[in-house]
This record gives sequence, structure tokens and C-alpha cells, in this order.
Amino acid sequence: MDFGALRGEYQPYEGGAVDLNQILEERDACGVGVIASLKGERTHKCVDDSLSALGCMEHRGACSADNDSGDGAGIMTQIPWQMLSKWCAANGISGFSEESSAVSMTFLPTDKGKRTKAKAELEKAIAAEGLKVLGWRDVPTKNDIVGPMAKITQPAIEQCLIDGAGATGDELERKLYFARKNAEKVRLGNMADLEDMYVCTMSCRTIVYKGMLRSAVVGQFFLDLQDKDYVSSFSIYHRRFSTNTTPKWPLAQPMRFLGHNGEINTLQGNLNWMASNEAKMTNAIWGGREQEFRPLCDPAASDSANLDRVAELLVKTGREPEETMMLLVPEAFRNHPDLEATVPEAKNFYQYYSGIMEAWDGPALLVFSDGKKVGCRLDRNGLRPARFWQTSDDYIYVASEVGVLNDIMSNAPNVVKKGRLGPGTMICVDLENGTFKENEEISKEVSSTRPYGKWLNNIHRLKSCPPLPEPTMDDVSFIESQARAGYASEDVSMIVESMAQEGIEPTWSMGDDTPVPVISSRPRLLYDYFKQRFAQVTNPAIDPLREGLVMSLETTLGAKGNLLDVSSDDAPAVSLSSPFLFDSDLTVIQNHPHLKTATIKARYTNGAGGLKAGLDKLCQECAEAVQKGSECIVITDKPDEGPDSPAIPSLLAVGAVHHHLIKVGLRSKASIVVESASAFSTHHFAVLIGYGASAVCPWLALETARKWRSSTKVEKQMSTGKLPLMSQQDVQRNLKNAINKGLKKILSKMGISLITSYHGAQIFEAYGIGPELIDVAFKGTVSRIGGLTLDELAAETKMFVDSAFPGESETMDKLKISGMYQVKPNGEYHGNNQEMSKLLHKAIGLGGDAPDAESYKLYEEHRNTRPATCLRDRLDIKSDRKPIDISEVESAADIASRFCTGGMSLGAISQECHEAIAVAMNRIGGKSNSGEGGEDPKRFIPISDAKSDGSTDSFPYLRGLKNGDVASSAIKQVASGRFGVTTSFLMSSNQHEIKVAQGAKPGEGGQLPGKKVSPYIAWLRKSKAGVPLISPPPHHDIYSIEDLAQLIFDLHAVNPEAKVSVKLVGQAGIGTVASGVAKANADIIQISGGDGGTGASPLSSIKHCGGPVELGLVESHRTLVENGLRERVVLRADGGCRSGLDVMQWALMGADEFGFGTVAMIATGCVMARICHTNNCPVGVATQREELRARFPGAPSDLVNFFIFAAEEVRVILAEMGYKSLDEVIGRNDLLKQKEQNDPKTNHLDLSLLTTSSGKAGSSKARINQKVHDDGELLDDILLADAGVKKCIETQGTHTVSSKIVNVDRAAMARIAGNIASKYGDDGFKGKLTIKLEGAGGQSFGAFVVGGMDVQLVGEANDYVCKSISGGTVSIMPPPGAGFKAEDSTIAGNTCLYGATGGKIFINGRAGERFAVRNSLGQTVVEGCGDHACEYMTGGVVVCLGRVGRNVGAGMTGGIGYFLDEDNTFESKVNGEIVVMQRISTEAGEKQCKDLISEHVEKTGSPKGKAILADWANMKEQFWQIVPPSEAQTPEACNAEVGAVQVAR
Repeated sequence: MDFGALRGEYQPYEGGAVDLNQILEERDACGVGVIASLKGERTHKCVDDSLSALGCMEHRGACSADNDSGDGAGIMTQIPWQMLSKWCAANGISGFSEESSAVSMTFLPTDKGKRTKAKAELEKAIAAEGLKVLGWRDVPTKNDIVGPMAKITQPAIEQCLIDGAGATGDELERKLYFARKNAEKVRLGNMADLEDMYVCTMSCRTIVYKGMLRSAVVGQFFLDLQDKDYVSSFSIYHRRFSTNTTPKWPLAQPMRFLGHNGEINTLQGNLNWMASNEAKMTNAIWGGREQEFRPLCDPAASDSANLDRVAELLVKTGREPEETMMLLVPEAFRNHPDLEATVPEAKNFYQYYSGIMEAWDGPALLVFSDGKKVGCRLDRNGLRPARFWQTSDDYIYVASEVGVLNDIMSNAPNVVKKGRLGPGTMICVDLENGTFKENEEISKEVSSTRPYGKWLNNIHRLKSCPPLPEPTMDDVSFIESQARAGYASEDVSMIVESMAQEGIEPTWSMGDDTPVPVISSRPRLLYDYFKQRFAQVTNPAIDPLREGLVMSLETTLGAKGNLLDVSSDDAPAVSLSSPFLFDSDLTVIQNHPHLKTATIKARYTNGAGGLKAGLDKLCQECAEAVQKGSECIVITDKPDEGPDSPAIPSLLAVGAVHHHLIKVGLRSKASIVVESASAFSTHHFAVLIGYGASAVCPWLALETARKWRSSTKVEKQMSTGKLPLMSQQDVQRNLKNAINKGLKKILSKMGISLITSYHGAQIFEAYGIGPELIDVAFKGTVSRIGGLTLDELAAETKMFVDSAFPGESETMDKLKISGMYQVKPNGEYHGNNQEMSKLLHKAIGLGGDAPDAESYKLYEEHRNTRPATCLRDRLDIKSDRKPIDISEVESAADIASRFCTGGMSLGAISQECHEAIAVAMNRIGGKSNSGEGGEDPKRFIPISDAKSDGSTDSFPYLRGLKNGDVASSAIKQVASGRFGVTTSFLMSSNQHEIKVAQGAKPGEGGQLPGKKVSPYIAWLRKSKAGVPLISPPPHHDIYSIEDLAQLIFDLHAVNPEAKVSVKLVGQAGIGTVASGVAKANADIIQISGGDGGTGASPLSSIKHCGGPVELGLVESHRTLVENGLRERVVLRADGGCRSGLDVMQWALMGADEFGFGTVAMIATGCVMARICHTNNCPVGVATQREELRARFPGAPSDLVNFFIFAAEEVRVILAEMGYKSLDEVIGRNDLLKQKEQNDPKTNHLDLSLLTTSSGKAGSSKARINQKVHDDGELLDDILLADAGVKKCIETQGTHTVSSKIVNVDRAAMARIAGNIASKYGDDGFKGKLTIKLEGAGGQSFGAFVVGGMDVQLVGEANDYVCKSISGGTVSIMPPPGAGFKAEDSTIAGNTCLYGATGGKIFINGRAGERFAVRNSLGQTVVEGCGDHACEYMTGGVVVCLGRVGRNVGAGMTGGIGYFLDEDNTFESKVNGEIVVMQRISTEAGEKQCKDLISEHVEKTGSPKGKAILADWANMKEQFWQIVPPSEAQTPEACNAEVGAVQVAR
């Protein structure tokens, strides 16, 4: 038979860039698990247990708007041969046997005609492989339990039974693979009939049962799973939480090879490079048929599905599953002392493949099976929970949570081993030979399969050459070059020279209030039209400052080899430690013998079509060079060729060449290097690398640094000591260091660890770039508002070029000022400016004077006639009604009640300003926001001592107060640093705000300079005065959608009367994210714009990250409406709101509430000096200096006046429109229209996205007034109903209560703690409430516990134990008679004690990663923990009695740690950037450590603790004490005999 004829002919594959819009449509996270028998026992219990475990992870998933349709759940097992054989026998089908058959689990169209076609096509594809269809079996299901939304797309589900026709094992698997892939191609060619055809699995080993179901009903829906003849020796189970609520049955998991809990942050780059590399991916095993499985990936599929496709291909090509997972999801092998000590050869494996395959990077717990092996792999950062245990009957269990089988107590004697997967580690069960291997053994085996160490010798590791010793240009040519490249005076002084001097990016404040580039009247560099994307909710940002050891800027140059059949010469020829090149580095690359580098000029001729012609020529020359064997292309803008032949903008040149080489199938054969005059900032480097450059030589920035160093001014400053001595090489290295640090920061915002994964990933959005430009150079980039054409870009570029050629008789002697960062005469316009602030101060009567309505009209006119700065300034309001009298419009008070102020922390701004704002907002019924930093408890009490002049004794520094005023912020912020977050703080709140992202710096944590940390601020934040406070990026307990859902649950649990809001920042895809947040049970979603204010932030973050609030708001509102979720949540908009017109425009776009940030500060006296980060605010608004705070001019009435004016302005607009209330117009974007414009730059601007109707939504007031979302009855509610507990709390008595606890009992003890704190504060309860529990504590066990509580858990606990504990005692110990050794076993999860502000915690066992992060005052004993212990710690005591992971003490500025080092490995684990390590050398230190261990033994009965105390004299000598500078002179750390800390290294 001619199988080739049956397969048909296929068009040659043409690689292409993927579309980010498709990727953004689906984001997910979930819970997973594995059960496997080492003995190979096939039982129905294995299946049954997996279903039970799946049901206990329902909370890790979500439901659609109907509250019934699950986001997806399923299991993978061995094919149930016994059950299916019985069915075949009963239905007259012969030839079906385990030895020679296979099963296709298939989703089919429900339409009978289409189903018949689909089955026919599948049978045809199977027959083409020489296989035989034995028959089809309807999979029995119970359809009435499917939710309404899932039922709409529910497919028919049938199994195709296949005879292998002599093929077995791996050969049969490959035939089935081709059959499936070819059927999928047929489907794509006939979507009208076959769209609903999907093959879940087609295998002779494994089968997947899955659907858009809640985890609890999977076993009920699939009746097969209840059949006792359904037996398997392993099971993988998966529960999905999708941010998108449109049910898609195929996206449920497990996939065909793996189940994925997480998010691939690098997906766009992975897919682009896979498309580029596919043409070279061949292996003899496929018999020349590789074209049939291309394209391998699909951007419309989920990240999990695409990773599954790549992994499946590698395994079917002959790689072992373990090797495949190590290759795709590599360990962070650099700076890894444990790996160096145990498996040094693994570094060679990872290093070799780093140049061939970009890591699929992001938080991920991957469970996988090919039917022969089953295992789990965790991402390099350890950002997903994964616990495993082994029983005496040789079963291995893995789960996202412990306790899923509800057998913690009963099965304890049978458990012989407990552990967790650490960052980048793996476990694997070989089902064929019954072995269980952990990471060390796996890594050794895989790394030794090929001589990777020897192969690495073929790679030239290019060490950075010395920078040039002197400037190379004369002054006139130099300045002209800067002008042509787009430099302005401030770019040189604030960015290049600053980085050359300091070696870090400059810090700035107040946010970006300049026009969006496409509507700016000034020319802007092409880089400025791109905004960096960032992680929020579905995946976490990571920490480049404290966890930079997992990051790398290493990159490669040269051709990439064949991933399917690697050999010694498949890795690129050259390795670089950084993509930043000095001029001398570039020379080496241009002359490298292996690279055969071609240097090609990027120039074009002025005139219409000139830029397009220049690009075509450049692309052709580059392609020809690669075809001739060049493995490196250097695109250069040197030398200058005069005004008629300007340089093609470097970004445009790189992007165009990158995409052209992809298109012609040459991209993997060469690297692109760019020699650029215009690249001088971290953002410029990031965009160039993101669009394809492997390395960048910023030749003009380097020359600028050299010129600065050689200037007379700098020479004089160095000679007088005002500047440190620096050589020419030093300042250029400083520039490189600053760029490298900034690149890591940019990568980390997206949660990416490796520059190779960022390279070509195009993780940007374009604002103001039209489709012509996108298609030429930026394919796949989201550009939602249209914009520049090639000719328009050429015209803008010409403005820079012309400025450098002033005339024949003239020469340039200095650069122009742009005004991009500060208001300057004739510079760029700023929305917040001195004229605006003066008008506002006069209007509101700053300082308590009477308001002036006429002056407000001048302010209003100034605002409404200003130059356009944001997208809404290009919109007009229209109406479909006649005007009405203003008396018919709702009151200003009603409108003002929707107003909120932004999250400005006490610390970033002064106490006077912070409290004045809070008082004002409470007066108008609006809401102020505490920001990150806590509040003084005195503010929670209404003011009752106001005098006739408005002064008080309780707040003597404020003016204009009244009795009944309240200085407490209605919104209490819970940010990543948890500063000031105590239980009483949360109980004083009307709303809790979870700050996932901040407009001015999304993807980053906050920072408060040390000079702003006064004793008062330090007291509030439980930290040390004068010590800088840096918040971690938002990843510790909000690193995925299900973890955000958990934090929302925690906050509802502790204070059920307070709503929970989640603060997001606008970018493409935020609608999908907002849907997930709504499903996660948030009450309010705040959408902030990228122009938000900040007290301190890297300048590049302020300017180049975060999108317009208008686009984010409209997308969120529209997506929530489409998904039926809009009525669940209130939408709040924030970012640049300054007037009633802004409020009206946001209302029409869908906002229910309105946030005012910077303008609220201006209304209390801010003069926009833009020096907040220096602590030198001249009017006392943003400083902690007492003498400056005394100048604070504002009063609460000032802000009240402003908000009433703004509300009256809204009333006027409503009356003109003919509407009586905001409720009638919220979400009516059809009442907005784009202004006509004659500016050539904005001819192609398209704002239809903002003016198209989003559909009907319900009443905004109803949304605002709905009750706090309820999570049902908690364990705490049951305990609080106990009469003894009630009496104990009311009378401050003594009581003991006991209870069982299971993993679904989440945030246990939080509501009891909140109940106590609301009455007595964090430590005022004088009674004692003892709570004894047995079982598995769910997530956030012991969260928010307060003084007087003694909580004892016999069993184990999951992640976030004692989150934000404020007092009391919590003890965790294993069940009596447990078969495992406590000190070697993990009994508490990741991120324990996060943000602890008090209390004692004793854990008789090990804990996971990030133990005691941001601990302020908690004291704890644990018997071992993972990476990053004591990170960001500012106080308290940690005693660790066992081994720890790496990076101990990173960012630790307070508190003391004691670590037992029995194997002499601890020193290599310490991050010595801040802390020092020393032996216990004082009586106070010894007593502190020993007393805590004694209490640990008393509370938990710890055998390890007892052994240490029994041999204390000897064991004491094996403890290390880690000490930050702030603790160096404390009695516990300071050795009185020598008067200083004894530093061990």
C-alpha cells in the first residue's frame, strides 16, 4: 500500500513570528499531582485516590461566571486494558490487546454529520500509517453535571481503538504521532467542519480523561473512572485555573505528555525561535518526514500545550523524559554550591544546551509521563509548591498540597520519606524497572550520556576586552553625532554620565506626565514607542536584586545546531558574558575566524519610499551574507554619510533583518550584533535584544562617557575629592555595569531569568506604530492604536538629523534641552506643572482659606485646553440626549463618594500630608489609601479634642481639624513588603488593597531611601531607622492566579467585613487577567496607568513600562462584560486623573470609582519639585525631615474643596449630556468620539478601541453597594461558635479547644485572630486561647495569629504558614509514630512567616523556600529550609537546626539568624552582600539561641532539639550567627572583649 499517497503532499514550512494577541487570550495556573507504584501494581485504588486528591484541590482552580463550569480538570493513566478488553469482547471486536493496540481519546463535533467527517479523516490518517481502526467506543458520561457555560462547547467524546498491525512500543508511538499530526493538519484546512475535533491522546501506553469540569466531578462525569476494571499503576491529575472564562475543553489538562502548573513567561520568544529552528530539526528516526509535524507550535494554544508539543517531540525522537525536562526547563546552574559539590558535570550539560535551546522560563511545576516513566520537574526559581512522600508499600505521591488524601494521621506510620521539590529539581519513577530517583541521581545519569565537557572546549568564551583609553572624536563631530542620534542634554547628564559615574541606573520620582510619543509635538526615538511588558497575577516578577543568582546575561554568537540530533559542533561558536560590547569587543567579533562576521551599513536615502528601499537593501545584504556562510551580522550606523543618507534607526534595522531572516529560513544560522549610536539606556538595550540583537555596541554612549571623564570639570571634581578617582576604563565599565543591572531588572519584571530567553521574545507593546512598520520589523507585536508609517518615521528621524546640520557657517556647541524629565522652557509639555499647581492652590484656598470657584474655572480651562498628553485628550464626549437642568443631576456628594486617592505610603510622603489626605477623604465619604507602610493605631480613633481654631493635642501638627474627623485610611494596602501589615491594621480597614503592580514601576517592589526611614517610620514598619527599605517584587505569595486567590481568601478570612481590591496596571491582555482576578473572588479591581506617580523608581521604569490607563480600563470592562463577570466587581481607574473631565471620560470607559494620585498631593501643597526621592521636598509633602515638614501648607479642607469642585464639574458635563447620574453613563464608550486631527504624526492614530460599545452592564451603584464576597463557613467560624472560645475571648480567660483540620481548611486561625485583634489589638489580649489541631493545615495556616493564642498542629502544613503573624505561638510537629525522621522531612511549605511582625513559631521538621522573608519581629525555630531564608528580614530571630539552601540573608537588614552547620557547607550558602557570619561569641547570643531551642523542644518534643541541648557545649560551636550591620552592636552579636563583630570571612 502507498502510505505516502494516503498522507498527501504538504507545502514547505515557512517560519514566522507569532502574534502576541493570540498568546494573551489564555493564561492559566493550577494544582497537580502524581501517584505511582514502584512495584508496577495496577489497581483501581490508584485511580480512585487521584480523583480524591483532585477533589481536595478544587480551591486551586476556578469556575466560570455560572459558578459551575470548571476551568478544567483531568487525569492521565495507563490505558485501562482490562476494562476496554471486556468492552471489546462484549461488542464483538477482536484483535485488541495490550501488546499490539492503541487508543485515541478523541473530542468530536456534536453535529452528527461533522462528527462522521471528523472520524473519517482520523481513520484516513491512521490508515496512512499502515494501522487499522478496530472500532469506535462512546465514552460513557453523566452530562447533567456539566456546568451551563461548559455545556455550550461540550464535545462528543469517543475512543478510537487501533490495531498496531505489527508495530509495537516506540515504533507504534511514532506512527500514532504522525497519524495525529496529519489529522490535525486536515482539521486546520477544514475548520468549518472539523474545528471541534481534538485528539486528547493517541497512544499505546497512556490515556487522558479531561474536560471543562470542576475537579470534584471528574470521576462522576466519566463513568469509566468508576469502573473497578479501570486499573493503572500511575496517575497524573490536574486542576486548572484559567483567567479566561470561555470554556475550551482541549485546554484542560493533563496534555499528552505533561501537566503544567504555572506560566511560561518567555512563550513568545520560545515560539519564535522554535519557528526559526524547525527547518534544521531532523533525525534519522523520522525517516525524512519531519515536514509532516511542522509547524510544531501554535500561538493560539496555551503555553502548556506548546511546551507539551516540544517535549513530546523530543521524547518521541529518543530522548529520555528526564533529559527532555532538564533541557527545556534548566536548573539555575550558576552560583549553585550544592550542584558544584554533588553533580558538577551537570553544569556542562546545561551550559552546552544554553546556546541551542532557549529555556522555557517561568514558574512551573511540571508532571510528566511517556507511559514508561512518570516524574516531576520544578522551575529554576522554585515558584510552585511540590511536596512528595513515599510509603512503605512502595508508592510515590506528589502533590501541589499535602493532605489531599486526608490521611495525614492515619497513614503516618506507613510514610517512610517526606520531601519537596526544590528550585530546578526533579524526581522520576521508572515504571518498567520500579526505581525511584531524585534529582542528584537523575542529573548524574543524564549529564554523563554525552561528553558535554569536551564539547564545551569547542566554544570560544570571549572575555571582555579593555575599553578604549581615550575619546576618539573631536568636539564638533561628537555633538553633531549625539544630535543625529536623538540625544538631548538631559539624556547625557541624567542617564549616560550618571551611569558612567555611579554604575547604576538613575533614580527619579513623580511618574511620567509627558505626552505619549505618538501625540507629542516633538520628535521621539523609535525606542520610546515601545513599552516593556511585565508580569502580574498569572505569573510573578522575580527579584534581580536579592535573587540575581538565578539570573544570567550570558549569550552566544553563531549558528545553532540540530536540537533533534546534537553533536559536538551544534552549539554556537562564541559565548559572551553580557550582550554589552565595548568597541574593542566588537573588533574581536568582526575578526573572529569561526563567525566569519559580515559588517553591513544601515543607511537609506531621504525622500518618499527611501526608508523602505533602504530596509529592503539591508535585509537582502544580510541574507546574502548568511547564505555565504557568515554566522554573525554586524548592523552598523557608522560612518556618517551626511544629511541625505541618514542611518536607519537601529531598532528598525535589527527588527527588519531579524524577521526577514526568519521568513527566509536563515535565522538560526547567524546572530545579529548592532553597533548603534542611539542606544544609550537600559530600555534601548532591552528593545534591541528583544527584537533580535544578540549583542549591542553603544559606541556613542561609550564615547560620551569618555568625553565626560576627560572634561575639565570632572578632572577638577576628582582632584578635590568631590568625585572618586576613575579612569577612562572605569567609567566605561560603570556604564556597562549599569546597563547589565538594568537589563536584569527589565527581565525580572517579566519573570524571566535568562537573557537568552528574552532575546527575540518581543515582550513589548507598541503605542503609535502602524501596521506597515509592524509588518516590516515587529511582526507579532501588539499595536492597538495604529500610528506611524515608514515615511512618517523617516520624517521624524529627519528632524533629529537636521538638528545636527545647522548650516554651512554654523557649528553646534551644545545639545538642546528636551524637557523630558523636568519642566523646561521650550521643552516637552508636562501634565503636572507649576502653572497648573498655582492655579489649583488658588482655587482651593490652600492652607484652609475659602475656595474660589472662578479660579477653579481657570484651572479647569488650563487642564481642558492643554496640549494632548494622554489618549483621552484625543477624545471628545458626545451625547444622544438633550441637555437638562443641573438641578436634576445627582449631588456632588454622591459623585465625590466614588473618589479615592492613590496608594501613597507614610514614608514616601510626610505624616502631615498622609493624615490630611485621610481626613479629607473620610469627610467626603471617599476613600484614602494607606500605601505600603502601615499606620499609627492612634489614627483608628475618631478625633474628639478639636479646638475652635482647628488644632488638636492628638494631632498637633495638623490644622483645620473637626471633632468626628478620622485620620485612618479607609483602604489599607497589602503590598509585597508587608510593611506595617499587622492584624489590627487589617481590622481597622474598610477595604484591603493587594498591590500586584504600581503604575510607575510595574513588576518591581517599592523602595524607601534610608534617609527617609526616620525613627517614627521605622517603628511603623518594624524596621531600623536609617536603613533603606526595599520591597521584594510581588512574587512571594501572589506568584500565580491561584495564589492571589489565596491571599484574597486570607484577607476575607481575617476581616470578613472588608472588601478586597486588587491593583493592576494596564497592558495588553489585562482583560484576561481581570477576569481571573474576578474569579479569584476580588471585590474591586483597580486599573492603573503607566503614568502613575512614585516616590522613587528607576528612571527607565517610570518612562518605559506600563500602558495607558484608557486601554487597560476599556479592555478590562469589556472582557468582564463579555465573560459575564462584570457584576461581580467594582472597577476603579487610577493614573493622571486631575479633573471632572477625566472622571467623565473614565466613567464612559467603564470605571465605577476614580483614583486621584499626584493631584491630591498638589491639592495639599505639592509644588512639583520632583525631588521626592532625595528627602528634600521644600514644602514638607514628601519628606521626613522635621524642619521641612514644619513647612507643610495644607489642610484637609483643601482637598475637600478640590474634590467638590471636580464633582461639580462632572455634574455640569452630565447635565450637558442630558444624564442625571454617573450610573446612567458608566461603560458607555459609544458616547466618546475621536477628535479630528491634522498633525501628520497622528494621521493614522486609531482610537476606535476606546469608542466602540462594550455592551450592556448592570448598575454601577449596585456593584459598589454589594456585600463583601463570602467564602462560606470556615473552620474558624465553627471554633468561634464554641461557647468556651467565646467566653475566653470576651473575658480574656483561659480555654483549650481541639479539632481536626484538612487541607481545604485554609487561612485557619485568621478569623479568630481578627476577632481578638478587633477588641484588644495585636498584643493586648491578656487571656490564653489554646487550639489543638490534628491533620493537614491548608494554605496560610496560622496567618495573622495574635498575642494570647497558642496554636498546636500535629500533622503538617502547606505554604504560607504564619503569614503576617502578629503575636502568639504556633507549633507544628509530625504525628506520633510517624515512619519518617522529622529533621529530614518537610512538614511546612514555602514562604513561611512572610511579613511576620511578632509571635513565636516552632517547626519540628523542615520548611520550604523563602523561609522568614520580610520577617520583622517573629522568632522561630525550624529544622532546615530551602533557598532564600531570611530574605529581606528586618527584625526577629531565626534558629535553623538543619541544612539550608543557598542565598541565606539576602537583603537582610535587621534581626539575627542562628544556623547549625554540621557538614561545613553553610558558608557557601550565605549572601554576604549585607550580612556577616560569625560564631556565637556572647552570653546574650548564646542565651537567645539556646532558650529558643529549649522552647522548641518543650513545644514540639523535637528529637533533634533534645540532642543539641544534651551536647550543647560542642553543638554551640557548630552554629553560625548571621548579623546585619544594624545588629552589630547589640548584646547578642557584639563581642564585648573586642568591641566588634567577629567576621568569619
